[in-house]
Amino acid sequence: MTAPHLLSPCPAHVPADAVFEFDIFDQRLLQDPHNTALQLLAEAPPLFWTPCNGGHWVTTCYQQAFTVLRTPEQFSSGMLSPQEMSKLEAMIPADGPRIPHPVPVMLDPPEHTRYRQPLQKVFAPKTINALKGDIEQLAHQLIDTIIDDGQCDFITAVGEQLPVQVFLKMMGLPLDRLPEFRELVREVFAPAGANPHDQLLRLRNIADVMTDIILERRDHPRDDLISRLWELQLDGEPMTFELMEDYCVLLFLAGLDTVVNAIGFGVRHMALYPDFQQQLRADPQLIPEATEELLRRYTMTIPIRRVLTPVQLGERQLAENDKIMTYLPLADLDPAEFPEPQQFDLLRENKRHMAFGMGPHRCLGSHLARLELQTLYHVVLQRLPEFRLDTAKPAQFHAGQMLAVASLPLRWD
Repeated sequence: MTAPHLLSPCPAHVPADAVFEFDIFDQRLLQDPHNTALQLLAEAPPLFWTPCNGGHWVTTCYQQAFTVLRTPEQFSSGMLSPQEMSKLEAMIPADGPRIPHPVPVMLDPPEHTRYRQPLQKVFAPKTINALKGDIEQLAHQLIDTIIDDGQCDFITAVGEQLPVQVFLKMMGLPLDRLPEFRELVREVFAPAGANPHDQLLRLRNIADVMTDIILERRDHPRDDLISRLWELQLDGEPMTFELMEDYCVLLFLAGLDTVVNAIGFGVRHMALYPDFQQQLRADPQLIPEATEELLRRYTMTIPIRRVLTPVQLGERQLAENDKIMTYLPLADLDPAEFPEPQQFDLLRENKRHMAFGMGPHRCLGSHLARLELQTLYHVVLQRLPEFRLDTAKPAQFHAGQMLAVASLPLRWD
């Protein structure tokens, strides 16, 4: 758990029965994030306040998370209050580097809509479906590199490679810098530390690795996403370099992490349950349904919101500028929404999960994510013999605002 000196004092408006100490970076979560979270929070109320990581509320049930994400006029994606923003800006030297603001994810409607709309065409189903052949070809190439070995760390060999290479090609970024780019993403999702300015500088680091490419695509456009972003206009105004940085940082974070994590949990589940593998091998048409149930069972994201004005949520009274984490991995394991939620049920009627979020900020790249997941699962099950976890090398996990499988040793020898 969090060291005592890092715990925040309880605000006056938070009653004692609402306080439950839970750290999203708790080392115990590294054993198995979803099942351990269920155990740690078994005695917690559905909405509680934790003194860890600066102090914030945590939702664990589906309906409360649904309400928070679908009500941007009450729960803002702008994480810093005006007072906090002023303090932070005061910490930044006048001649210091510009800090990117990932848009539109940090904005609320209607401003959010204005910045999201230009991206809609880029990630439209018709555009994404055209990538299916390339994604399938890459999946086969990756399996070719490991199939004769009888074993591999699936994350580094395949799970990380496929979605990240697809994204880097879309963006026009160099494939040989994949390890460097992935490490930058890990730094962003690591604990913030005592100085919030340090967290913002991590965003600056991401922008810096793309600066030369962003400028080069402005002057010499190619057939890639960065070049197409330069062609966008907002309200008739041409694209600016600052907004290009903001867009690219957001796409960088989304494209280099989320699908990797979904693949890790999905393939791990297949390795744990050989009967499930056999079922999908016998009937590949079940893979789309299986993908949705895997996303529900192993939801990964934990969006944060800020309360704009005092509001009643469930039985709790939340104050202005309170932070609230929507713990979606548990929302999608809520028995009130999903009967026997820990059971993987391929025939489950209600698969209305929140793995891609909800409301105006629902993941823009969800169609690409589904295409990558379904295509990779199909190729893996088609090409590899029955695979299992390597009992000599346990899987490793990441916890925090994003749950992830860091290492997944498999065997099929």
